[in-house]
Amino acid sequence: MKHPFAFAGNLALTWALLQPALYGADVCRFGVIGDSGTGRRPQYDVAEQLTRLHQANPFGTVIMLGDNIYGSDKPKDMIQKFALPYKALLDSGVKFFAVLGNHDSPKQVAYPPFNMQGQRYYTFMPCEGVRFFALDSNNMDPQQLAWIEKELGKPGSEWKIAFFHHPLYSSGARHGSDLELRKQLEPLFVKYGVSVALSGHDHFYERIKPQQGVAYFVIGGAAKVRKGNVRPSSITAQKYDQGQSCAVMTVEGDVLTFQVISRTGKTVDSGSFRRPVERIPAVAAPAAQ
Repeated sequence: MKHPFAFAGNLALTWALLQPALYGADVCRFGVIGDSGTGRRPQYDVAEQLTRLHQANPFGTVIMLGDNIYGSDKPKDMIQKFALPYKALLDSGVKFFAVLGNHDSPKQVAYPPFNMQGQRYYTFMPCEGVRFFALDSNNMDPQQLAWIEKELGKPGSEWKIAFFHHPLYSSGARHGSDLELRKQLEPLFVKYGVSVALSGHDHFYERIKPQQGVAYFVIGGAAKVRKGNVRPSSITAQKYDQGQSCAVMTVEGDVLTFQVISRTGKTVDSGSFRRPVERIPAVAAPAAQ
């Protein structure tokens, strides 16, 4: 059979933010940054590239994959390491949605521009039919796992996109795949039809060959980079570890298109794939009366 992908105790909050004005009825476009919060020149350069992409083809959402603020996170640091780099996007109404990385203070969940609403994990819909699941990979406790399964099992989302800090698949020499996290999450992703999983932690870009029908991306180079850190691996579809980068993705119907841009504005990866509709559980017919 041809692979379905072809490249050409905390009650978490559930809420919907519909932004139909920016898109057609079935188009959803969003930016992705990971490991971004240094407040240094490379972060500002990547932010400028993301702003240029927004100006050329607007999007209303940016996903943050953790390590949002390195070091001190006093009010002045939040300005220097977040508000100023992304000022143009924030001023245009773009909403950022964050998860916690291993370098982030837990108190960041209460920082309003991160839109976490005080929760370590949550779900939201920026567009009709596209649901994001923001997870806390620092502490994958039983309560969170139960919540994930419950939320993934709810109907009404053609696209299910999970994002969290530690990658289930990575060829990074520094960190690499988090095997324990994979053991916990991958069965749920496969069972409930998650199509895309976005992570950071390793400071580079890597697109993983689809694993059991899930497209995995490591996008951890929005401010830092570990040059040459992607080891040769059979799971790598494409990589970029020579500079900082960010991504923009567009969901249109059953197709997701992605573009990855370097700090200097070079496209380092792009492509598209179709959502494997055969993985979506069928709704059982009502029992005969």
